[in-house]
Amino acid sequence: MKGTYLGEFEELVLLTVGALYPEAYGVAIMDDIKNETGRSVNISAIHSAMRRLEDKGFVKSFMGGATNERGGRRKRYFELTSYGKKALDDAQSMRAKLYNRIPDISFGQS
Repeated sequence: MKGTYLGEFEELVLLTVGALYPEAYGVAIMDDIKNETGRSVNISAIHSAMRRLEDKGFVKSFMGGATNERGGRRKRYFELTSYGKKALDDAQSMRAKLYNRIPDISFGQS
């Protein structure tokens, strides 16, 4: 396994994989990120992130069945591993801990 650091984009992709279960595959992940965040990403970035996440042990993948609508090609599906879920839990906990340290002061906003 490579390092376990979870970058911002990787975290976004990993969250999306979990949310789309059991239908998390490249194009669905890309579309969901666009719909939920307004952030436009290309499929190559998704595939690169998925390779890194799989190398780190945060996701596992498997091939679905061939379909006529895809010209007989199969989709690669992804799902969170327990290690991936723990990484997300740890990231959320760390963010909440840091956020809660911000003093309750006014920043001059109305």
